[in-house]
Amino acid sequence: MLRVAVIGSGPSGVYTAQALVGQEAVPDVEVYVLDRLPCPYGLVRYGVAPDHEKIKSLQHNLRSVLEHPRVHFLGNVDVGADGLGPRELRRVFHAVVYCVGAAKDRRLGIPGEDLPGSHSATDFVSWYSAHPDAAGRCFRPDARSAVVIGVGNVALDVARVLARRADELAGTDVPQGALGALAESRVEDVWMVGRRGPSQAKFTTKELRELGALPGADVAVRPEELALDPAYGDPAGLPAVNRRNVEVLRGWAERGAAAGAAGGRERPRRIHLRFFLRPVELVGDAGSGVRAVRFERTVPDGLGGVTGSGQYEEIPAQLVLRSVGYKGTPQPGLPFDAATGTVPHAEGRVLRDGVPSPGEYVAGWIKRGPTGVIGTNRPCAKQTAAALLADAGELARGPVPDDPLVALRRAGQRPVSWPGWLGIEAAEAALGRELGRTAAVKIADWSGLLVAAARGQR
Repeated sequence: MLRVAVIGSGPSGVYTAQALVGQEAVPDVEVYVLDRLPCPYGLVRYGVAPDHEKIKSLQHNLRSVLEHPRVHFLGNVDVGADGLGPRELRRVFHAVVYCVGAAKDRRLGIPGEDLPGSHSATDFVSWYSAHPDAAGRCFRPDARSAVVIGVGNVALDVARVLARRADELAGTDVPQGALGALAESRVEDVWMVGRRGPSQAKFTTKELRELGALPGADVAVRPEELALDPAYGDPAGLPAVNRRNVEVLRGWAERGAAAGAAGGRERPRRIHLRFFLRPVELVGDAGSGVRAVRFERTVPDGLGGVTGSGQYEEIPAQLVLRSVGYKGTPQPGLPFDAATGTVPHAEGRVLRDGVPSPGEYVAGWIKRGPTGVIGTNRPCAKQTAAALLADAGELARGPVPDDPLVALRRAGQRPVSWPGWLGIEAAEAALGRELGRTAAVKIADWSGLLVAAARGQR
């Protein structure tokens, strides 16, 4: 029996487990999927917006893998600086695959970035997704204007949630505390701002169109900003997604101009999509927090990028959410390439000083960087699994304990097994019924999750 640990239970980790047990060449493979959290599914549970039910339904596919007889989920297992390192893991498993993602947000690197009221979009997503590390966090409920810096799908998610009415989210699994805060929100204007043009935005068209379908909200686009984009006049040469994005934005701009000419009345909440603005400072002070974001107008440089124009504009904001990308962080005990934010590897095999390290592998963002969509993790995982299985004969010769669960407990861990996760599911379903909501409601704190898991493991 070849015993493999997969670190991380998000899509890359589960797809890796699926690739390992779903082949016939090495039939005796047993996979233990370890996660720091007591809940599986990674960013599908804690990163997908609550109103994106179709994407969240991917949990059903991941669940079928984690219920495979040779796959074992063990949550609440700490791997890293305060937990198990590579040496400890290799004493328990023949091989270890690290699928730890790219958890750190990129920073803007501008004055005022750490003022009260300025947060990463990831922190905001964690809050409304009930990530236990975000318990007790507060996001300026008195804010009337919110600026989202970035023009990707995460930026769209947070802008959409800010613009939604709370009653529209009551039928989702959003935690009760976040739902109450969103119900009391006084935000009237949501500004989504990018430093380049509409043809270079990273969002997908489906998610972009959702903004225009929000009840009780208007989308405002400035035609003169769209026109700055060299590809705006004739988008035929753009990739399909970018071309469709430009067409959607053009339609909103024309509709807005027509409404203005007719004296149309704006709705209560307004979403402003702005382009060719580069943030240079968050204005405010430590006492009252952020008051505005100062931007420099940019212009195309003729090389596919932008350059500063020396013209500046301030947008009032009491809440700023930064969504400018992610980067990997060093994993204790593993080599790390700071330039790419990844672990050096060859087809998934971890490289130490340029040489493959026996029994150590990577998959997902820590392998290739924060690129692609959820489905991109599948071929990435298959490549790593193939490399591991090619090494299986040598790896299986190493001695490992008979029961990894006992070994993990001896190492100071308190794993939450699959029945514990089922206990959390049952508790969240009961919480939804208790609150009179139509869906299960996520438990948002560590203690509540671990108490529910303990009930399930009895």
